[in-house]
Amino acid sequence: MGSHICRRLLAEGHEVMCLDNYFTSQRSNIADLIGHPRFELIRHDVTEPFFCECDMIYNLACPASPVHYQFNPIKTTKVSFLGTMNMMGLAKRVKARILQASTSEIYGDPEVSPQKEEYWGHVNTIGVRSCYDEGKRVAETLAFDYMRSNNVDIRVARIFNTYGPGMHPYDGRVVSNFIIQALNNEDITIYGDGSQTRSFGYVEDTVDGLIRLMNQEDTVGPINIGNPNEFTVKELAEMVVELTGSRSKIIYLPLPGDDPKQRRPDITRAKKYLDWEPKVQLREGLKKTIDYFQALDLRKFSKPTAHTAHATTNADKETLKAKVSTSM
Repeated sequence: MGSHICRRLLAEGHEVMCLDNYFTSQRSNIADLIGHPRFELIRHDVTEPFFCECDMIYNLACPASPVHYQFNPIKTTKVSFLGTMNMMGLAKRVKARILQASTSEIYGDPEVSPQKEEYWGHVNTIGVRSCYDEGKRVAETLAFDYMRSNNVDIRVARIFNTYGPGMHPYDGRVVSNFIIQALNNEDITIYGDGSQTRSFGYVEDTVDGLIRLMNQEDTVGPINIGNPNEFTVKELAEMVVELTGSRSKIIYLPLPGDDPKQRRPDITRAKKYLDWEPKVQLREGLKKTIDYFQALDLRKFSKPTAHTAHATTNADKETLKAKVSTSM
């Protein structure tokens, strides 16, 4: 996402300073921007303060895939809280407008559909996904408290599942998982029975929504940025198999803990305030994403280290009970 925003801002004539600690990315993502006279790349972790002069801040810092954010859950929470606090502090000092990239995960496993911005969510505070879900929720709280207490000029976007060129092939997200498995003619792994739904937004549409939110004066948000067309995970897998011409078979594994059963944005506010709605639908976007993955040299990408991304809630609860019993 960040590399796409950098390109878009440069194309619009802005000077861009990009901060990255390379936890989930690599320099090759922005190789085409190195040497651009209006682009500066700085290795930095936003959990540490940063000082510069700027007019706008896009705070996208946080691993967004379960295999990444569950690898180091404490770090994930720190990025959402300390990272957001540091970026809000920077915005306060230099009087910059700041966009906080929130997520549909703040709705948790929703009890209403589609999800409107007024819905407060249904979230487990101690589950295997809580480092990300609750981290993003407290980041929103920080943003609004900085606005109320210090008059910081905020914008908050709740981003739904986004995919497209630039994704890490082993990031563990459902689109990249399915495409890589299909291209290799491997079994496509669906967690649960595949009836859980997602709404997939193509990256160019998402970036356009974020920039429109940043450039308008009518609302600070939160605003849902996502595609309201809903697909089951099984439908996605079948579409990927069809588009790749793969010989892969679909297999089913236990559902991960707290995995939401339904995800669909209400984008009424985005239409009203941003004059925005997605243009690229799933089949077209998947074709472009498949082309991107087919052109990758996978030897240049490392597979993720061990993680608990697919630990089930019941197994997690039993482990917690055992630890509590042992300590008593």
